[in-house]
Amino acid sequence: QSQLVESGGGLVQPGGSLRLSCVVTGYTLDYYVVGWFRQAPGKEREGISCLSNRDIPAAYADSVKGRFTISRDNAKKTVYLQMNNLKAEDTGIYYCALAWDPSLTPDDYSYWGQGTQVTVSS
Repeated sequence: QSQLVESGGGLVQPGGSLRLSCVVTGYTLDYYVVGWFRQAPGKEREGISCLSNRDIPAAYADSVKGRFTISRDNAKKTVYLQMNNLKAEDTGIYYCALAWDPSLTPDDYSYWGQGTQVTVSS
């Protein structure tokens, strides 16, 4: 069965850190661009980072630049999102997804996980 499964979300205080993981099964991860997205309550899903399967630098939304780092381990079939200095506005459901070309646009992604909840609150 082909699927993407996110984990690592939770409740964290402002200024704290979390590391999200996305395990990909049934797809050859090497072939794809990987992306992380989030959706806050009442808002549209937004792209926050993507990482190509080629030698192209990662892309980040302005809101997370300098705080979040995306990485991938194709051998482990896992994608990561290290999130530091978290803020209340980072709260939302975080999704990983696969695409053929680098993009922060959700519509460009074909395969999605179910999401993991991140809540930043004191």
